[in-house]
Amino acid sequence: MSLDSMTKSVDEAVSGFFEPIAEWLTKVVFYEVSVLGADVPLIVAWLVVAGLVFTSWFGFIQFRRFRLAVDVVRGRYDEKGAPGEVNHFQALTAAVSGTVGLGNIAGVAVAVTIGGPGATFWMILCGLLGMATKFVEVTLGVKYREVHADGTVSGGPMHYLPKGLAERFGNGGKRLGKVLAVLASAMILFFGLFGGNLFQVNQSYAQLVSVTGGEDGAVGSSTGALVFGLLVAAVVGVVLLGGIRSIASVTSRLVPAMAGLYILACLTVLIVNVANLPAAVGTIIEGAFNPEGVAGGVLGALIVGFQRAAFSNEAGLGSAPIAHSAVKTKHPASEGLVALLEPFIDTVIVCTMTALAIVVANPASWSEARSGEEIGGVTITSDAFATVIPWFPYILTVAVMLFAISTVLTWGYYGLKAWTYLFGRTRTSETIFKALYTVLAVTGSLLSLGALISMADAVLFTLAVINIIGLYLLVPVVKRELNSFLEYVRRHKAGEADPAGPTGDGTEKTPANIG
Repeated sequence: MSLDSMTKSVDEAVSGFFEPIAEWLTKVVFYEVSVLGADVPLIVAWLVVAGLVFTSWFGFIQFRRFRLAVDVVRGRYDEKGAPGEVNHFQALTAAVSGTVGLGNIAGVAVAVTIGGPGATFWMILCGLLGMATKFVEVTLGVKYREVHADGTVSGGPMHYLPKGLAERFGNGGKRLGKVLAVLASAMILFFGLFGGNLFQVNQSYAQLVSVTGGEDGAVGSSTGALVFGLLVAAVVGVVLLGGIRSIASVTSRLVPAMAGLYILACLTVLIVNVANLPAAVGTIIEGAFNPEGVAGGVLGALIVGFQRAAFSNEAGLGSAPIAHSAVKTKHPASEGLVALLEPFIDTVIVCTMTALAIVVANPASWSEARSGEEIGGVTITSDAFATVIPWFPYILTVAVMLFAISTVLTWGYYGLKAWTYLFGRTRTSETIFKALYTVLAVTGSLLSLGALISMADAVLFTLAVINIIGLYLLVPVVKRELNSFLEYVRRHKAGEADPAGPTGDGTEKTPANIG
């Protein structure tokens, strides 16, 4: 049996088994209700409402404290001797690498196709709201993280849900928190293996094949797929062995490089079409409030934009706090402020640049897709670039590769933390996970496993329900942490000593351990 026929058989067998489960779970998680002629996914509404609540609760913190967040990333408020493994910038890039990916390229193209150019406006608005949610969950992630004896750190919803709920509500909260922590770990692990790993490798390989002659080319053969998978797996395996320090070291270079490369490509399209830029911006604003040919009208465009932003920046899903928890700090809210920059980079900048490039270039494939033709999102974005320089799709391919590898690395770390929470933090346990994750990276170029990918999305967004309930219950803790950090900033500016308060490692500051 050839490799092609073998992988096809495996694909069909796995899809046949999981497809009914995936369909049922997707219908439940992404259940839609009809509102004024538009189908509204309740999970998206759940995420957007959380953004509205936290934005109001913290007085539009994403705007009022934006400059402070940038100063923290730049290291202005770093603390000597703080527990953790990476600095603020490295923690941010590690987390951003898990969200900035194919969704920013293909997903945005789909959004402006289904929801029209106006979906871009609502996408930006949802990204801004998500900044407040990200601040809350990451502050809790650092507050309730575990700093191990060897200096490594574990954090995320599997830690702040049981610890935080126990602290606020006693034994009842502790029992509930433990159940939620196990569920959260299982969901993160499942998505990490299939959505954050296999899917990313599969789609990046598909893009490589499309620009190198299709399936008839050398790269499109089963041997080419296997070689590609092995190369990606080798990179992922080596970096994973080094833990978050190694991942952060790579992503702190890779994320700025890939974002810069992609934004430069988008800017080139915009500069060449600069005469059409004012009209494109006008089209986006007009389309937000008076869309043409969009099912559900204004609400339809709004839902599509909100959905794309929610899927892209993962605010409220509980994944990013795992990476951010490794930061070196004694003030949890300092990293919460850093984290609010994540949706800004992912959605407000990268997604918006993609949308603008497509609207300005107006490639033929976009018009065909809006008229009902089935055209992939990556193809539309690629064609927008190609209207300026024919070889731009190759630039896009490089960007896709960088996005995919960085996402695989970050979700490898997320999956590892979920795995060790469930199965114990031993060398053997960690080795088993890393081997499993690396093997799946190889198979990603060979298998599509569509049903498992659909399940992975549904599972991850189920986590958002659990996580956000926890965020609502623990938001007073975040308020105290923010006040503590703002007091530290005030004293830092005044040249005074750091006041007593939480250290972000589960202990309390005393005059003896104030850094």
